[in-house]
Amino acid sequence: MGKRFATKIQGQASKVEVVADLKDKLDRAALVLVVDYRGSTVKQITNLRNKLRNADAQAVVAKNTLMNRAIDGTDWEVLGDYLSGPSAFLFAYGDISIAIKAYQEFVKETKQSELRGGAIPKLKLSAKDVSAIADLPSREQLFAQAAGAINSLATKIAVAIKEVPSSVGRAVKAVETQLEENKAA
Repeated sequence: MGKRFATKIQGQASKVEVVADLKDKLDRAALVLVVDYRGSTVKQITNLRNKLRNADAQAVVAKNTLMNRAIDGTDWEVLGDYLSGPSAFLFAYGDISIAIKAYQEFVKETKQSELRGGAIPKLKLSAKDVSAIADLPSREQLFAQAAGAINSLATKIAVAIKEVPSSVGRAVKAVETQLEENKAA
């Protein structure tokens, strides 16, 4: 009987640790997705985890009741509507569009997972919303576009500055030519 009691306490302690770990992941996450992983094999889930790791994201399979405890009283409570059935949680810590694209690539390859929805702190996202975010350019692409625009602007300014002396030179030459014509006449 004592052994059984110890196992029960140990089980409760591990649940507390899981909830604490989930809370830590939520604190660091910029986005959380809830997916139904039914039909996915261990190999496929491992493949998803590898894809997400390269996108500064992480996949965790946890019981919905434990996730409910983790989100209770936080900005992530909006996830509660998606907690039914077998759930895997994708935590994106960096560029969220890259993490979503990694998940979409996994779905395209396996056709096994279904996105229920997700959230950013205090904002619930439908599967459609998540797809729209994936269509946005990544942070690196936005930086590249901004750098290109700045470079283009700098080039235009340099050309305009270079053009001022040339224009003055042409104006002086035109005035000189006009004066010579007036003298000749």
